[in-house]
Amino acid sequence: MHPLIEDYALIGDEQTAALVGRDGSVDWLCLPRFDSAACFARLLGDEDNGHWRIAPTGADRCARRAYRPGTLVLDTEWETDEGSVRVTDLMPQRDRSPDVVRIVEGLAGEVTVRSTLRLRFDYGSVVPWMRRSDGHRVAVAGPDSAWLRSEPAVPTWGEDFGTHAEFTVAEGEKVAFVLTWHPSHEPRPPLVDPYRSLETSLADWKAWTDRCRYDGPHRDAVVRSLITLKALTYAPTGGIVAAATTSLPEEAGGVRNWDYRHCWLRDSTLTLGALLSCGYHEEAEAWRNWLVRAAAGDPAELQIMYGLAGERRLPEFEVPWLSGFADSRPVRIGNDAVNQLQLDVYGEVMDSLSLAREAGLPTRPHMWSLQCALMEFLGSAWRQPDEGLWEVRGGRRHFVHSKVMVWVAADRAVGTLEAHPDLPGDLDGWRALRDEVHREVCEKGYDAGRNTFTQYYGSRELDAALLLIPRVGFLPPDDPRVVGTIDAVRDELGHGGLLRRYSATESPVDGLPGGEGTFLACSFWLADALHMTGRTKEARELFERLVDLANDVGLLSEEYDPVAGVQLGNVPQAFSHVGLVNTALALFGTEGAG
Repeated sequence: MHPLIEDYALIGDEQTAALVGRDGSVDWLCLPRFDSAACFARLLGDEDNGHWRIAPTGADRCARRAYRPGTLVLDTEWETDEGSVRVTDLMPQRDRSPDVVRIVEGLAGEVTVRSTLRLRFDYGSVVPWMRRSDGHRVAVAGPDSAWLRSEPAVPTWGEDFGTHAEFTVAEGEKVAFVLTWHPSHEPRPPLVDPYRSLETSLADWKAWTDRCRYDGPHRDAVVRSLITLKALTYAPTGGIVAAATTSLPEEAGGVRNWDYRHCWLRDSTLTLGALLSCGYHEEAEAWRNWLVRAAAGDPAELQIMYGLAGERRLPEFEVPWLSGFADSRPVRIGNDAVNQLQLDVYGEVMDSLSLAREAGLPTRPHMWSLQCALMEFLGSAWRQPDEGLWEVRGGRRHFVHSKVMVWVAADRAVGTLEAHPDLPGDLDGWRALRDEVHREVCEKGYDAGRNTFTQYYGSRELDAALLLIPRVGFLPPDDPRVVGTIDAVRDELGHGGLLRRYSATESPVDGLPGGEGTFLACSFWLADALHMTGRTKEARELFERLVDLANDVGLLSEEYDPVAGVQLGNVPQAFSHVGLVNTALALFGTEGAG
């Protein structure tokens, strides 16, 4: 039986990440970066596409697993007739090269353990040449090289294009494996001490999580979400990837399979707010700086997403040799949505930079120049139709959320000039733009007969992004149009108590066959909107349910199927975890953040 998405836990080193299943198998790992080609791709194929399993011989799923509190160090335990054993998995903060450390420890009795390593570079398609050198097993293929060793050394042998080891551990005994990647043309990197790496990782993560200012209800879930956001951060640049994976399906067996190993501008304000509110100003500043570098250039060429270092070209292609998670094809690498026009990103950039300024993050002269250039572009471009924040592939429309975010851009520009009159800018022009956009949205994007805003001008369809109208300040929460929109969205897009983004099977803008699950970030937005309109009891009940949808180690994917009761979409999803943090802060007040 194919694993479920929630069967996976995450380890990482803030430059890439691996997914570890309940069976002790590392089934996904891209080296050396999040967006590099995978060397373990069993997640999207089968064992021959690469994996590394360490488990007792004959064992299936583990008895239990958990992260060490406040860390990204994972413990997986098995109970067997011979005894019990623990495997501790981590990726230490790298010096030069990425390492995967796996420490096997006997807990009781004497257990026979087997390690099976199948490296398959280039998304599971390339079988490397294996050799022995200096006590290592060395795999080489083209630009990639990986070195495997154990401490103490255990015998290994090659079989079925894999590297195998079998050994016993008694109570208190340990065997550590280290897998290190480096470019094949370079000499072997320095050896890491696996046991010291474990101690250092535990101390570093604990020191980081101890900085969290949130001390309200569900603190463990909030801290786990913040750890996940930290793990999805590409440390050299401060960029935060949307997820660690590509092509995990939004519908089992469907075609809605996208690559999320890139950085989206739409996530910027909500992510920045979560980091700042919980006391992580250094990380917030790094994300803000990445945002400014990525957005620099011609405002007409502002993209909705960028690469980890701000790369603009993210060409989309399919990988035909991978069967897909649960036979969901195609498997896609890259993302063509990078070429879409989404006007809302201008509002998100302006909102983020305004929030950063208000929070006291250091400013740079060029930041305001960039904002002025964005506003000059929006002065005329805002009238265009666009693809909207959901990256639909059914053509451009005048999406209401996009226009609302244009209003946000103008509003934040006006607010900055009013607070800092020494800055240059077209105050009167931006006020006029703000008022004009507001009037048009209220006239063309609102259905008076149903008392709700709509997905786009003249449509009857709804969109969960409309729930953000009171949050961004476009209208106050007690405005009857806001209350009506919240109720209509919940009634028409609700499914099993959660919320879909929009009606994918009915909307003419979707442009794709099949459907999708409920969208977890949107469900958090619903909880926020209910709270803002005085329905806090309902909001907290929904929040409790959403927290319970996390898997056993606290991870959330992009979507959830309330009928089948399983997670859907790429994992772990930064947008879902940002939603959890922000909703906790909203529901439990500023006192929860210290």
